[in-house]
Amino acid sequence: MQDVTVVRTSVQPPYAAHLRVYEPLAAYPEPERARWQAYAAEHGPDAGEAAQPVAAAVLEEQREALAELAARTPRALPERESGRAYLRVVDGVLYVCPWATRLRSWQALEELRAGAPVALLDTALPSAAREAAEADRERWRAEHPDARPWILTSRWEVPVRWFLPFGDEDRCFVPGAPAEGGGRPGGEPSGGGEGERDGRPAALFYLVPMAQARRRVARAYRALREAVPDGELVRGAELIGRWLEEFHPRSLVELDYGGLVHLLGPERLLADRSAGELEEGLRALRAGDTAEALRVYGELTVRWRRVLALRHAN
Repeated sequence: MQDVTVVRTSVQPPYAAHLRVYEPLAAYPEPERARWQAYAAEHGPDAGEAAQPVAAAVLEEQREALAELAARTPRALPERESGRAYLRVVDGVLYVCPWATRLRSWQALEELRAGAPVALLDTALPSAAREAAEADRERWRAEHPDARPWILTSRWEVPVRWFLPFGDEDRCFVPGAPAEGGGRPGGEPSGGGEGERDGRPAALFYLVPMAQARRRVARAYRALREAVPDGELVRGAELIGRWLEEFHPRSLVELDYGGLVHLLGPERLLADRSAGELEEGLRALRAGDTAEALRVYGELTVRWRRVLALRHAN
């Protein structure tokens, strides 16, 4: 395992949400299994922390990424895979969600190329660095044709389709705790994720067994395909369903609001019941009440589009 230099910074995590899969340790072949077991012995949570957010680890990952970009010549992706993971222990079983930073960096670079002007791309990452990263990806893809990320990321919003695997009972809201002395100067809450010294940010996440997640997505897909076969949500259900099928059937699935907690604020987080609302809409759809289903879906979509629109705020 490589040594990691932690970069201390006041930068908050980006306004991004994450959909993760944690596979049980037994799902990993040797020698990878032994490596994750040793990693968990050093970094793993206690069994009593199973329902806690992974915000501190998310911040650590963000700082490592910032260190890479702050190099004299910015690097589009790390030189080697991080060898790190998010961990959960549930009912005595260790679950592992590898960061897979290089793979996700390639995917992020592809998204950046598709959505950013060339001038901005050249400012952020020189073309030579991008070309080298893309060449590395082609070589790596030829050696790992079945590779898939354990983590999906969405900036500035939670896509509505991401709520399909979850119900309101899977929701876990952890209120933030102020820093000692009241936070930053001026009374501003810290939210820095540094522990008791700097306070603890709020967290909102959903956690569910894979079997339940697949069952919910499959039921939603059937109902949506019959009612609105060309709808955006039915295509989203198909994508999520295919992705979940790539993993061990005894995995855990997590939806983490991540850095969006800083964007939404505690009151909106406390009131947010997006997964439950989507469930209500799907129940109405299966009962034949298309008007009610459309109303629920419309309200949910509009609300998240308003959050997404904040990326253009000055």
